[in-house]
Amino acid sequence: MININENLTPLSFGDENDGELKPLPFEPKRNRSEDFVPIAKSNADAIDHKDSNFVFFFGTAESGKSVILSSMLYYLSSKAGVLRPKLNTPNTKEAQVLLSDFFENIRQGILPNRTTRDQVTRLDFIFEPNNKSKKVVPIQLTFLESSGENHNEIRRGGKYHSSIESYLNANIPLTFIIVTSYESAHKDDTLINEFLDELERKGKNLKSVNVILVVSKWDKSGRLDVSNPEELDEFITERLSRTSQRINTYGLTKTFYTIGSIEHVNGEERIGVLSLATAEVLSKWLYSSIVGYDLDYEGTFWERLKFSLSNQ
Repeated sequence: MININENLTPLSFGDENDGELKPLPFEPKRNRSEDFVPIAKSNADAIDHKDSNFVFFFGTAESGKSVILSSMLYYLSSKAGVLRPKLNTPNTKEAQVLLSDFFENIRQGILPNRTTRDQVTRLDFIFEPNNKSKKVVPIQLTFLESSGENHNEIRRGGKYHSSIESYLNANIPLTFIIVTSYESAHKDDTLINEFLDELERKGKNLKSVNVILVVSKWDKSGRLDVSNPEELDEFITERLSRTSQRINTYGLTKTFYTIGSIEHVNGEERIGVLSLATAEVLSKWLYSSIVGYDLDYEGTFWERLKFSLSNQ
């Protein structure tokens, strides 16, 4: 019978030739150099791809960020030049898959899915314009999109998820596309200003940072364009009074956006007629704000002369 009160000693295998079991020696734990655990570096230090131009989308859930991104990519690749995933980046394959899905869906009138929470959808591309002028150069573009729920987390002094924070803290060239929809703009005024405050806290001077306000879903107004130049200004002043002051004070850019007419089919929204007019405007603004030349720049005098001779 086993006495459970006996001291049980753990056993170990001794020398193979020994043939007997020996107790494992218990030694007090000592501080050894190999026990040291280094502190991991911040993710911001790892984001050092300064050769690219990062484009950060801000907006609440269902504001239209994914629709704007997909239609911009479609315009850049179908009208303005060639857009291809940048090789040797961690997400090259994912970018190719997402780009393919975007294009197939938009051709069939299917709106893109919502972005997954707590992660940044990052797409690294090389854009090569079809303009022949040497001034209109190829550029690298890295689009960053995150869930609207994550952007809500900064309300009343809250903090971003680390996946987003790492990009905002990194020393990289950033363009900010702030999206609010025609229907919910009045609800976003405070949050947009909190985001701009957050950028200021991170040392980004709004007078020099590349920022544009985009009022999406303009088709909800009953039109695919504005009736006059003052209509957009009046809308922003009325629905986004604080944001309007920020825009006027810092000289920020603003525009409206629509992907075309939207139809309801079997309880789902689908694109009835696709319009790339506003995608063209926003894409051209993005390119010229980065490069300093318009996508449709006609070229220098000698280039224009060369083009005219080659077309004869």
